Amino acid sequence: MISLAVNINLENFPSLIEKYKQHHKEVWPEVLYSIRRSGIRRSKIFLLGTRLFLLVEAKDNFQGDQLQNYTICERETEWDLLMRTYQIPEPEAKPGVWWRKWN
Repeated sequence: MISLAVNINLENFPSLIEKYKQHHKEVWPEVLYSIRRSGIRRSKIFLLGTRLFLLVEAKDNFQGDQLQNYTICERETEWDLLMRTYQIPEPEAKPGVWWRKWN
């Protein structure tokens, strides 16, 4: 197993942050299945102000860029697009990547 930490920012509106948190209390089953299928075994999200930190434990061969590639089916893409309405891409992330990977 490997551990990985990434972060992203949320829009700075308390009502949006509350909606984001509510969505994550009721993650769609298809999304949870996809995340597990990608190799992630455990995950935990922490929120500090508008900054989200995601810690994951994954299979040894898991690559951090796979966090961006779990949207294989329509329902997963729908979830991803919905979550992006609350998020701001991390400015220090690679171009085209929303989450910043911590080494």
